[in-house]
Amino acid sequence: MAKQFSRFDYFKSRHIPELTVLQAALSDFSYDRHAHEEYAFGVTLAGRQDFFSGGQFHRSSPGNVIQFNPEQVHDGHPGGDSALGYVMTYVPSAHLEALFGDAAGCKRAGGFRCGETLMADPELRRAILDLAHLVTHRLGTRIDQEHALHRMATRLVQRAGHYRPDGRPSRPDALLLRARDYILAHLEDDVSLDDISQAAHLSKYHFLRLFRQQFGITPHQYVLNRRVNAARSLLAAGAAPNQVAFRYGFTDLSHFNRRFKRIYGMTPLQYQRSVSR
Repeated sequence: MAKQFSRFDYFKSRHIPELTVLQAALSDFSYDRHAHEEYAFGVTLAGRQDFFSGGQFHRSSPGNVIQFNPEQVHDGHPGGDSALGYVMTYVPSAHLEALFGDAAGCKRAGGFRCGETLMADPELRRAILDLAHLVTHRLGTRIDQEHALHRMATRLVQRAGHYRPDGRPSRPDALLLRARDYILAHLEDDVSLDDISQAAHLSKYHFLRLFRQQFGITPHQYVLNRRVNAARSLLAAGAAPNQVAFRYGFTDLSHFNRRFKRIYGMTPLQYQRSVSR
């Protein structure tokens, strides 16, 4: 019987704030459904990467590119009998808006969203792997990492064919965005479902149905996800895990550890040590 294992290593860029790279190898771990505030660009290196996102189930074989837009809900686990190995880069939106705009021939492209989640694209794969190599091996300068990002942004706009900015949101979307903004403004507070649905001016049950349709997870899962993501930033800045857990309303450090690990593959303390190397 093959030995079961999981290994996650996070690396922060020394040149571009908040740019993070994950190198993962696993055979016995499954991510909970979650979303990141950043763009995420990954390459499957070994085994098969199975995940659900955008209403579809995907299977990524070695060499394929995986891309998640900000707030795109997904999960993930090894597929088949072989161990899964992959690399993922997490890039804050602010670092890509101007690059997308430049590639599309406009000033900024903050509304740009990639329409493809799973791609076979050697050019994009090479740019992602080049960026990951620079960050994980602490090579080159800021302009080297920015050049790799520019190659990624340019290729994604080329694949899209053109840039189509987001239009005005529909009324249900606008109400749900109001709920999302309320959640973000009260991450450290003891909010209730009634509080959030009232902020959206919707009945609780109508709100629950619309929210899950829009975001792919329940409001409760969304709140926990956002708290864990916010906690990650504080951990990277050096805050003590127990203080972070208390700040974001987790009942105790064990609860925080469990929630954090289901999204990032390691405990808050392990993550903090990983990115502070």
